[in-house]
Amino acid sequence: MDIDQLAAEITRAVREYTDDVEKGIEKRVDEVAELVRQDAVTNAPKRTGKYAKGFKVTKEDKGGNSRRIVWNKKYASRVHLLEMGHAKRGGGRVQAYPHLRPAFDTRAAGLPDDIKRIIRNGG
Repeated sequence: MDIDQLAAEITRAVREYTDDVEKGIEKRVDEVAELVRQDAVTNAPKRTGKYAKGFKVTKEDKGGNSRRIVWNKKYASRVHLLEMGHAKRGGGRVQAYPHLRPAFDTRAAGLPDDIKRIIRNGG
């Protein structure tokens, strides 16, 4: 095997490894985003149930970076008010119902370790 063939083979192997790792990380991030969404739906206030049904996962790609956004499509402006509580019109405060942040904190905590494992194992 001459040097050009060796270089081509190394390049092919590195490209294959990179593709496998990229697919593995993307799959794991999708799984975690779906788990966060499910937890948010489960823990959301359920006066009528319409609010909880509005949670969606959106994939956003920008400049080679990919991220997942868990948000409420129908009632996006209510998420903050329910998470943090808010002032009443006549004085006083409305109780906070944390549901999205706790879901993220519990489900996404192990994601960096999962990504390291995926990189170590090559996908």
